Amino acid sequence: METGESSESPSQTKKGKTKTKAAKKPEASSLKQKSPAEFFAENKNIAGFDNPGKCLYTTVRELVENSLDSAESISELPVVEVTIEEIVKSKFNSMIGLIDRERVDKALYDDYETEKAREKRLAKAARDQEIQEKNVALGKKVKETSAVRAMKGRGEASFYRVTCKDNGRGMPHDDIPNMLGRVLSGTKYGLKQTRGKFGLGAKMALIWSKMSTGLPIEIKSAMQSHAYLSFCRLDIDIHRNTPHIHLHEKQENKDCWHGAEIQVVIEGNWTTYRSKILHYMRQMAVITPYAQFLFKFVSETTDKNVTIRFARRTDVMPQVPEETKYHPSAVDLLLIKRLIAETSKQNLLQFLQHEFVNIGKAHAERLIGEMGPDFNPKMPVKSLTSQQIVRIHQLFRQAKFDDPSGDCLSPAGEYNLRLGIIKELHPDMVATYSGSAQVFEGHPFIVEAGVSVGGKDVKHGLNIFRFANRIPLLFEQGADVVTRTALRRINWSSYKINQNQDKIGVFVSIVSTKIPFKGTGKEYIGDDISEIASAVKSAIQQCCAQLKSKIVKKIQAREQQERKRNLSRYIPDAANAIYDVLKEMAKLHASKKKRYEYEDAEILRQVCDRSLTTDVLKEKLAKHVEQVDYEMALEYATQTGVSEEPKEAIHLQALDPKISFIDLQSPVFVFRLFH
Repeated sequence: METGESSESPSQTKKGKTKTKAAKKPEASSLKQKSPAEFFAENKNIAGFDNPGKCLYTTVRELVENSLDSAESISELPVVEVTIEEIVKSKFNSMIGLIDRERVDKALYDDYETEKAREKRLAKAARDQEIQEKNVALGKKVKETSAVRAMKGRGEASFYRVTCKDNGRGMPHDDIPNMLGRVLSGTKYGLKQTRGKFGLGAKMALIWSKMSTGLPIEIKSAMQSHAYLSFCRLDIDIHRNTPHIHLHEKQENKDCWHGAEIQVVIEGNWTTYRSKILHYMRQMAVITPYAQFLFKFVSETTDKNVTIRFARRTDVMPQVPEETKYHPSAVDLLLIKRLIAETSKQNLLQFLQHEFVNIGKAHAERLIGEMGPDFNPKMPVKSLTSQQIVRIHQLFRQAKFDDPSGDCLSPAGEYNLRLGIIKELHPDMVATYSGSAQVFEGHPFIVEAGVSVGGKDVKHGLNIFRFANRIPLLFEQGADVVTRTALRRINWSSYKINQNQDKIGVFVSIVSTKIPFKGTGKEYIGDDISEIASAVKSAIQQCCAQLKSKIVKKIQAREQQERKRNLSRYIPDAANAIYDVLKEMAKLHASKKKRYEYEDAEILRQVCDRSLTTDVLKEKLAKHVEQVDYEMALEYATQTGVSEEPKEAIHLQALDPKISFIDLQSPVFVFRLFH
């Protein structure tokens, strides 16, 4: 027994080992990896693709912003055409090669309505119609009832073809697949002001197209230096994060066009996000008045079609943002290690001088001396140990450095902001202000603001328009620093502005190499950074101070007109009363009961001769009122330093780009000096 229990055959031993190995395999294979494309596909809400309606909005936004960046990069005045074409179910099925099929088991579908439910719905509709007819007979106001619609199932998706065409730089032929079919690959990475939030652009639209329709994206692109046009049809392998090319060829460019045209078919919801998309286009026209936009929505139902053209009003473009180096106070350990790995400099002194801003040679030598005896200016930067890199990081956080300049930033410009507001809102009054560059956490930023009163299609109260790196922010407005500042920190009444009754437009644009967005969707700027909050408040107050002087002048002019009107109202009565007194005096003078001399006697003689009548007195009194009114206005203008001539908006027309000139910009005009 003991021998039998203790002894094992070789085959049993092998089987036991095999079982042991088999048990360990699941543990070894439990570790999985995801590609960047797969991550964003599963977490598409991070990039603003929350639901079909938001997906349609974000697709339009990403394509438009890419087009603007492309045109501005070659100093070309942007011309952007956006078309959203509604695709009905039958057309979509034919595009993917699917044959329409009649329902067999109708009760299987989510929108199936039982006979009892249908009778109940129709009975309710009949009762509502009867009540409405009674109210009409009694002369009561009734609301128009919408037509009774059948239930709509969850699977009733809507599809749209989104096309965006521009006159920008275009894309190199060989780079097109990777630029649009590989997530986290692009030309905008680096420390500079960019419109993009994640660096995804049209790639996320391609991923959503792959998820919702399965159709590829189509790209046409042409560059100025090339005689051909590139055409590419591709989709993306989400699991491998690689482009899947269907067709990639060069075609003849007969029209000598340059730019890019991207076409993508996605699931969306135009009905719920129509206002957001149009609002976005309008705000984009405000912040980029030098661009020309054409927006079209095309439907098989013609009354749903929309065509809006946002015309260009200036040819003055902001400068192209420049890539800059990192400020020492804005780096972390990981970034320092990456800069060391990528630098072409040999020693530590050169590394500090050339890889960071505001570190000169003398300053770098002082920093190295402060690091300790283990450091010297000539030591190879690649030989730095982890402990030494930590020491450099600690010193960067504690040492004092000059603030970075804002030369690398590209704000819209006070002139463009003012012109955009006037162009789109047509306000009664507008004031703009552009602040100087300031710094938070080692990153420069500039705040520009505009405040308008009155205007077209503007609601009563505060209407807040927010921009970050010259793109509109439409969502999560309540938590934004601009909204909170305008609602809580500005005493509007002290500037003669009624916060509830006046039509007030508040425009704030923030540009920076790093916008401190909050939330996963990056739709608002937090209120927790004191430097930005203070700059926003100061910029709005500067605008309000300008408006206050205009409003006070307007109030005084209105009071002056009212005073003039009141005086003019009493002129007839005053003239009649004076004339009656003069007639009595003339009688006394004629009867010699009372004698008048000199000027008085001459006036009484005119009364007797009928050369001085009531009408003459009325005319003289009216002239006197006019003279007094003019003198008071002139005195006010002299005291306040206000020019008598009214200011008018002047729009510059686009000129031949071959003409050489220099622009001298002012908040209210641009002086152009030709060579």
